Amino acid sequence: MKIKNLFSAALLAAMAIPAGAQTVTVHADKPGDVIPKEIYGQFAEHLGTCIYGGLWVGENSSIPNQNGYRTDVLNALKELKVPVLRWPGGCFADEYHWRDGIGPKENRPKMVNNNWGGTVEDNSFGTHEFFNLCELIGAQPYLSGNVGSGTVEELAKWVEYITSDGDSPMANLRRQNGREKSWNLKYLGVGNESWGCGGNMRPEYYADLFRRYGTYCRDYDGHKLYKVASGASDYEYYWTRTLLERAKDQMAGISLHYYTVWGWSGSKHSATKFDKDEYYWTIGKCREIEDVLIKHIAIMDELDPKNKVDLLLDEWGTWWDEEPGTIKGHLFQQNTMRDAVVASTSLDIFHKYTRRLKMANIAQIVNVLQSMILTKDDKMVLTPTYHVFKMYAVHQDATYIPLDIQCDEIETGKTMRHFAERKLPLVSATASKDKQGTLHISLTNVSIDKEQEVTINLNGIKATKASGTILTASVDAKNTFDNPNVVTTAPFKEVKINKGTMKVKMPKNSIVTLTIQ
Repeated sequence: MKIKNLFSAALLAAMAIPAGAQTVTVHADKPGDVIPKEIYGQFAEHLGTCIYGGLWVGENSSIPNQNGYRTDVLNALKELKVPVLRWPGGCFADEYHWRDGIGPKENRPKMVNNNWGGTVEDNSFGTHEFFNLCELIGAQPYLSGNVGSGTVEELAKWVEYITSDGDSPMANLRRQNGREKSWNLKYLGVGNESWGCGGNMRPEYYADLFRRYGTYCRDYDGHKLYKVASGASDYEYYWTRTLLERAKDQMAGISLHYYTVWGWSGSKHSATKFDKDEYYWTIGKCREIEDVLIKHIAIMDELDPKNKVDLLLDEWGTWWDEEPGTIKGHLFQQNTMRDAVVASTSLDIFHKYTRRLKMANIAQIVNVLQSMILTKDDKMVLTPTYHVFKMYAVHQDATYIPLDIQCDEIETGKTMRHFAERKLPLVSATASKDKQGTLHISLTNVSIDKEQEVTINLNGIKATKASGTILTASVDAKNTFDNPNVVTTAPFKEVKINKGTMKVKMPKNSIVTLTIQ
């Protein structure tokens, strides 16, 4: 269903309401939990050109590279301060057999990627290439193990191959393949989407499999595995409850997947061509993750009151139709200012729930879904979402500062049959204090219709000056290979401080991060 009417009667009525005060009250005197840097995690699946052509071109490529990794992408990821990288899937993980991706590249067998377009892969990017990449960019590896089509023995030996420093068969095989010392592996996902592409299992059955696989994935030579159970999709609260009831003592974390998507059948709508109603519906849908987090966390609090099990949102982001002219099944989509607002608004929400939520991995890092980076041959583009993650990097490992927001709202979804109606706040915000005591506030003006003057009350902090960075553009603006800097950051100066109160003038459809001194 394509909405033709850009100015629905409902939306016009909502926007005609006189604007109230847009006020953010920051409670610096009531600090919350630390925001784990892993909330800014990334996800790389063997899907489309995420790996081949995105991260990896091989040592013999004419594209500038460092031992096979694209130099431009590598440098961009280092600047982003990626804390954790999930690999090799996704759905691909439960068809991936790790022994096919080790040893001399010319001897590695090819495989057909049946999940994503039937692409033939040569397995030139495997275990060594992934773990070496993580070391190069300073990211923790997060390994998704094959439960769907693999065996307990296969996954157990992969763990041994990666983490053992002893005189063991798998450690010696790793040495034979050129790596003397074990890699640091903390996060081990035991399967992926086991309710769907990972095996179409019932939660009762998967819970038993998780216990079995986890038993044989052992800790070697000082390494301590953090075992993650394959958790629910979106609103499947029964899955979370069943896994915790049956296997909570064996897991360190349980995953959750949530996409901002129109639906799983039919068109998912264009990434770049959308109207006002669609834009506001999208931001309302992304904000619904808060209700989903609250309900899953409530189940966890009931069944695990001592907080021994963490929640990991290890897939999230926007999912649109593939870009016209690209390969079906490769999930290449453009990235606009709308996606940037989804990113900032989602991160604002994640910060509030880090008592339980310890990791989030946006899907995906290069060339797939809501990516940080797009590549084509030797060209590279940084997306609007990349710039949000870079602006928000100041919140990594900082202490969350609670805040209250009073702002105008609009109603979304009224003109869209079969879609939920939601009230959407037009301002989103988050705040944190870093280890040096510096306060950072990020603000999003969700409105694409009007500027906002936001008053910020700074409770518990003395401030004399503020500097900032802004990301703003038309809502459908995007960076292309011909015009790579249409959406990019700039210094922000529209802020004034007077006696503990700040006035911030925000253009429509803008994201700002402030440093308060």
